Amino acid sequence: MTYHYLYLKNEAGGRMSDLIHLIRVYDAHAPFSSPTFLIDRLWPRGISKARLEGVEWFKDIAPSSELRKWFHAEPERWAEFVDYYRNELVQGSACGRLLTLLEQKQAITLLYGSKDAQHNHAIVLRDFLLERLAR
Repeated sequence: MTYHYLYLKNEAGGRMSDLIHLIRVYDAHAPFSSPTFLIDRLWPRGISKARLEGVEWFKDIAPSSELRKWFHAEPERWAEFVDYYRNELVQGSACGRLLTLLEQKQAITLLYGSKDAQHNHAIVLRDFLLERLAR
């Protein structure tokens, strides 16, 4: 299965994808210039609450514990993980606040804990949000 990134234009001519910033939580430091959300189900090890002051923890938007453990056990299941996680996002209601901000052309920052910058749920969530905006 092939996934393509969406390059939607906003009213100012910039790409909508530019409104969603993905940062590994271990590389992030407050203060943040845009609304920032931790999107992991578990609080990241070694990160104090003070370090993420002002960050909202959206643990319900993260993959279910079962799905996270299933994918972590065998990372080569990436394509299947994407499908399963997207299904969880469709079934849930946690994306509403993020979509509202994006519809208002407000940039957001999503913090994730995964070491793999190419295969993690933040990428799936970003693409899912962009597709919803395109509707």
